[in-house]
Amino acid sequence: MKYRHAILIILLIILIDQLLKIYIKTHFYYGEERMVLGNWFRLHFIENNGMAFGMKFSAGDIGKLFLTTFRLVAVGFGFYVLKQLVNKQYSRGAIICGSLILAGAMGNLIDSMFYGLIFSESSFHIAKFVSWGDGYGRFLHGQVVDMLYFPLVELPMPSWVPLVGGKTLSFFDPVFNFADAAISTGVLTLLVFQKKLIHKHVTTVAQITDRTSE
Repeated sequence: MKYRHAILIILLIILIDQLLKIYIKTHFYYGEERMVLGNWFRLHFIENNGMAFGMKFSAGDIGKLFLTTFRLVAVGFGFYVLKQLVNKQYSRGAIICGSLILAGAMGNLIDSMFYGLIFSESSFHIAKFVSWGDGYGRFLHGQVVDMLYFPLVELPMPSWVPLVGGKTLSFFDPVFNFADAAISTGVLTLLVFQKKLIHKHVTTVAQITDRTSE
């Protein structure tokens, strides 16, 4: 698999991720929810300062700045690793998974770097594009847009159950975005199929002969 093919995968994932985020950001009130398929697939607009699926590294501007800077460094290193995977002729599956992970990281990084500069705040008013630098936050302090919500199973718990009695537990509860889904797909696929995917492509003598004869 060639490096340019991996780049095309990355660009496609980022394009889908950003188009969906921009649509949600400019058409939904903060916290607004719309049903897509029954009760188990919904668009639910939230924003977060943290990592995938709304997790947080730490509270405050310092934690946010550290996380965004870490993402930026990790993405730069990710391109180097992806290039090495291609040059060393690792399997197509490994390169695709690496591309998904890198694309997801870049998608959320774009939010963190630029959304605070180009969007007004989302609250009771739907956010709008604003002049560069007139947005709700500073460079590297943007909030990540999440919207995909799959409460596949909702179970009301009896009152006698410790800690969660009287509450409704749902699976899958976190709200996430397309970039998160790309990261999770890449990571889980590598973990489950690592023996099949993480290996180098071996060029046989016959293949070399075929190439030289063309």
